[in-house]
Amino acid sequence: MKIAVFGAGAWGTALAMAAAQRHDTLLWARDASQAQALLAERRNSRYLGGVALPPTLRVTADFSQAQAHACQGLTVIATPMAALREQLARIPDARPVLWLCKGFEARTGALGHEVAREVRPSAAAGVLSGPSFALEVARGQPTALVAASNDTALVQSAVAAFHGDNLRVYSSTDTVGVEVGGAVKNVLAIATGIVDGLAGAGREGAPGLNARAALITRGLAEMTRLGVALGARPDTFMGLSGLGDLVLTATGDLSRNRRVGLMLAAGRTLPETLSELGHVAEGVYSAVTVRDRARAAGVEMPITDAVCEVLEGRLGPADALRLLMARDPRPEA
Repeated sequence: MKIAVFGAGAWGTALAMAAAQRHDTLLWARDASQAQALLAERRNSRYLGGVALPPTLRVTADFSQAQAHACQGLTVIATPMAALREQLARIPDARPVLWLCKGFEARTGALGHEVAREVRPSAAAGVLSGPSFALEVARGQPTALVAASNDTALVQSAVAAFHGDNLRVYSSTDTVGVEVGGAVKNVLAIATGIVDGLAGAGREGAPGLNARAALITRGLAEMTRLGVALGARPDTFMGLSGLGDLVLTATGDLSRNRRVGLMLAAGRTLPETLSELGHVAEGVYSAVTVRDRARAAGVEMPITDAVCEVLEGRLGPADALRLLMARDPRPEA
């Protein structure tokens, strides 16, 4: 199978590395200098440290070459959500396409499948998501993902492309649920990072592991409420793209969104945090959009609301936690 991966960040590079073990895979980098560095060094030094690219993985900055490569194969978009619309518009409408980005589009509040429906209404399209730190995938460590689309042939292509000894790919028809899980977990990971950061400060009355467990559990309930309101199936949120991705991103030390929460709890400003992070943390850019979609759907998301208050500078991390603890609990659901 021919596979073209558009986007040479951490996740795009890692998935291309996995695919290149068994398929003719071409990785497209937007920046010609980055493509040259990848070819010269045979590693993605900025995103994936010392992990060597497989010798079979080819790299280019020529968009037309990458398009031609995937003409009879699979196109995978691995850019941030902000670039999904642009990339979809550049791909012929008849071409089946998967995207890896997670979140809501900032300008419109649209999920990936909603963007695709506008830009490529007749094309086979879907999302590949799930609990996956790029560095572990690049190292060949065991990982499980889920491919979601209403197009059965596209899901089968995704499984054929990426399912292997150390990478399992499950299938789903609930694109809405998979995308909502992938978007909201980033916001909840910021919240968990805040709680853990406050706990690490060691002050009297600081939160601990009980608070973390409560936040993740109630965050899953928030995620499910929003997903169901937007047309998802409830059971999807107990799977890889819901509970699985939430637990990984909220507790894993490789999580950029968790690190944002930790740094905010330590007293850094948001600009300082993002400068030090050096990479995109999707939860920062999608939190307000998640909140707005929830409000439009009449869905209560108090944890998301609190994260937005912190990111917008209206509440400090400790005050946000106190606000959450002071809320009257709703029935457990």
